[in-house]
Amino acid sequence: MNQNVLPDSRLTRSKQVVYFAGGYWAKVFCANCGKDGPLVPEENMTFAFYLCNPCFATHGEIVNTYIMPDEVFWEKVKQEQLEACGRFLTEAELVEIVAADASPLATLIKQRR
Repeated sequence: MNQNVLPDSRLTRSKQVVYFAGGYWAKVFCANCGKDGPLVPEENMTFAFYLCNPCFATHGEIVNTYIMPDEVFWEKVKQEQLEACGRFLTEAELVEIVAADASPLATLIKQRR
């Protein structure tokens, strides 16, 4: 199955972080042209996709046909759980698997940290 994944609009190497309204905010950029975009809360942020108004006007709404990288990752975790255990595991069971670090599921989950 071929999946289209939205690009991340945050910087990967250096961060432009601003302290504002009691928290740190990261700058994002247009995924198409690179134009400055809004600030997003940095805490617990794993992904941000942004299109500036001119690029949105050109390309239109693409979100309904694309998936976010987090969704791809969690789908892999679900499939690995079903393949290895035949069911979805509880949070406590997942914690035990990661602590044991002796299965492909543990390796997959640790990659996301």
